Amino acid sequence: MLTEFSFSTEFFIYVLDLFGTVAFAITGAFKAIEKKFDFVGILLLATITGVAGGTIRDVVLGRVPNSIVDPAYVIATIASGIIIFFLYSKLKKHWNLFLKFDAIGLGVFTIIGATFAYNIFGLNFLAILLAGILTAVGGGVLRDVFVNQSPIVFVKEFYLSASFIGIVIFSILLYFTEEIYIATIIGIILTTALRLIAIKYNWNLPKVKNTDS
Repeated sequence: MLTEFSFSTEFFIYVLDLFGTVAFAITGAFKAIEKKFDFVGILLLATITGVAGGTIRDVVLGRVPNSIVDPAYVIATIASGIIIFFLYSKLKKHWNLFLKFDAIGLGVFTIIGATFAYNIFGLNFLAILLAGILTAVGGGVLRDVFVNQSPIVFVKEFYLSASFIGIVIFSILLYFTEEIYIATIIGIILTTALRLIAIKYNWNLPKVKNTDS
C-alpha cells in the first residue's frame, strides 16, 4: 500500500513537473518569435526556458537532472515550440496568453520545486524555499537574458512575492496536515492566482524613485 501511494505521489509530481515545463517552454517560444529568432532558435529558447529551472533545482539538490535522464522533458519543450511556431500568427494579438502561461509556469514550478525539496529534506523551510524559488525563476531569467531583456523576475510587480507566499502556505499545510496532494494543489493555485491578480490590478512593490532630471 505504501509503495502504491509513493508511486502515485511520484507520478502526480512528475505530471505537474512536465506541465510546468510546457508552460514555460511556451513563453520561451513566444519571446523567441518576438525577437525574430529562426526555427532552431525558437526550439532552443523554448527548451532552455522549459528545463532550466528544473535542471538548476536538481543540481542544487544533488540529483541527476530529470531533463537529462528523461527525454519526455525535451520532447515536450520541442513540441511546444513547434506548436507556437505554427500558431503564433493567430496568437500574437493575445499578449495576455504569454503572461498567463508565465503565471502558470511560476505557480507550478514554485510548488513542484518545493515538493522535491520536501521529499528529500522534510520540513526544512530554507531548503523548500530555495528549491521552489530556483525552479520558478531559473528558466524565465535565462529566457529574458537570451533575448537581451531585464529578467521579468527583477522588474515585474509581485513575481517572487507570489512564489514566496505560495511556498509559505505550502509549508504550513504540510506541517499541520502532511497531505502532499492538498498542499501541492493549493500552493500551485494560490501562487498562480496571486500572479494573475497582480497582472490584472498592476500590483507593484515599492521602488526607489529616480530623482534625476
